[in-house]
Amino acid sequence: MAAGDFTTMADLRTSLIRKALRYAIFAADTTAPAVANPFDVGGILQELPAGYVPVGYTTTDGVTFSGDLSTSDVESGQSSSPTRSDVETDIQTAQWVPQETNAAAVALYDNLPLSGTGALPAIGSAVWTWSRPLVPPTRYRRLLFIAEDLNKATGEALYICRYFPSALRSGREDEQWTRTAEISRGVTYQAYVDETAGTDVITWIDGPGWRSLAPEDEGGA
Repeated sequence: MAAGDFTTMADLRTSLIRKALRYAIFAADTTAPAVANPFDVGGILQELPAGYVPVGYTTTDGVTFSGDLSTSDVESGQSSSPTRSDVETDIQTAQWVPQETNAAAVALYDNLPLSGTGALPAIGSAVWTWSRPLVPPTRYRRLLFIAEDLNKATGEALYICRYFPSALRSGREDEQWTRTAEISRGVTYQAYVDETAGTDVITWIDGPGWRSLAPEDEGGA
């Protein structure tokens, strides 16, 4: 066996350390078209389909994607560790705290439609009023999260997009009114399998900054 070079074996590449220098959250009712691909064939970010609205500013905690993984183990008398393990559930959630009092933040928090009957009017167009339904509806959403980073060598934009084609509100934080902080409406949404997409979560990485990475920096992505 030939001698190995540790630097080559470690394959450490700072160009693949990503940060969300800017990010945005977009929400739509499930009546809106699904996002098939947020990029064109050249890797240019495209406008979203009609019906997707921005959530706006969030707290500095950003978006937290969490996973809840559970397994079923088989234990045997001849082994101190499980002799078989199978995945039972693998759940993905997204949590964030909007800072703006806009239609998207309120609708996602109070489970209101984002468009059509029952949707809040545009800001400044009419009085804002809404009521909690007597029986909370099971209201699925489409959620798209976009983070922008830069290729440090070229300065070109690189985007990471994560899409929940079918998501349901699974939690919300307290809404607090105080003169020392903004009124915020933190929510958690859980991803569910969309029959058309055939999955619960889709992630894309693309953009000019991604495509201009040196081949040795692309790795297995």
